[in-house]
Amino acid sequence: MPPAIPPAERLLNLVIALVNTTGRMTKEQVRASVAGYGDARSDDAFERMFERDKDTLRELGVPVLTVTHAGHGDDVGYRIDTAHWSLPPIELTAAELGVLALAAQVWQDQSLRADSTRALTKLRAVGTAPEAHDLVAGLAPRVRAGGEAFAPLVDAVQNRQAVRFTYHAATTGEVRERRVEPWRLLARRGGWVLLARDLDRGASRSFRLSRIRGPVRPAGEPGGFPPPTADELADAARTWGATGPEQTALLAVTPGRAGALRARATQAPTDVTLPTGADDVLAGRDLLAVPFRVDWELAEEVVGYGDAVVVLDPPQVRDAVVGMLRVAATLDARPAHHEAPHRADAEEARGA
Repeated sequence: MPPAIPPAERLLNLVIALVNTTGRMTKEQVRASVAGYGDARSDDAFERMFERDKDTLRELGVPVLTVTHAGHGDDVGYRIDTAHWSLPPIELTAAELGVLALAAQVWQDQSLRADSTRALTKLRAVGTAPEAHDLVAGLAPRVRAGGEAFAPLVDAVQNRQAVRFTYHAATTGEVRERRVEPWRLLARRGGWVLLARDLDRGASRSFRLSRIRGPVRPAGEPGGFPPPTADELADAARTWGATGPEQTALLAVTPGRAGALRARATQAPTDVTLPTGADDVLAGRDLLAVPFRVDWELAEEVVGYGDAVVVLDPPQVRDAVVGMLRVAATLDARPAHHEAPHRADAEEARGA
């Protein structure tokens, strides 16, 4: 004997049937054609099941209408009033669809990529301009995947549930367990950052998801801590803030490339002294002066543009880029969790 259909599935089947009926469905038609109602053992059991389901749908806001046959007052049927229940048609301008396409490209994490792609495909189908995504071509944000830690941390933030995970500190190389109350996930400088309270240290901290090793595990019950205050979030964000004095990097950039770097570039000094061989590198390229504070952050961004950007100055940024490229060239031979030693997360400088 096949297993009984769960009540939630039976309710969904009823909604689908009543939405798609051309006129109305009688109780007899519901019992004969809607999966789940055939499980009723008797007429009375079916009546109780159907009446309970109708009441449940109406409590959920689904407008189940009772329709009486014009010539037979005892001939009653049912349908759902889609005119008062359905969402209005979606009308997206080319610019709006372009922004959504840009946002969807943030979700490079494998666990979310399929969902965002399907959603965007459906939205493009109703958009006014199929080529709308071309409006933001070349502006795709560079945010790396959050890995296996991303999905459980999203749930933990939503549920206000403390978690534990193993964390690899960049500056000390220490690998140990952290217990935190997760507050917020932010996309920062090409990666995901968790703002949280470190329970063992009793202080606000930030953690780079790429440095979390192994699974994220629950360390408390849902609703186990209150939402963070604005001051607590600001304090945690400061542990991730850029450190060091502002400097200027000189970059040779291929025309039409590296739009994000161009957007924050300043006028290069006319009397700047370029390193030997810079004139050859600049042939056919633009000279950009880009302000920065942390060597590895700028180097990481530059590496993302491939051969479209060459660092002319300062030497430490150029060396960081070369180091990252060498690591990338030998990834197959390196441990799965190896990261370049020169990357120092700002929050770890405070001992996080």
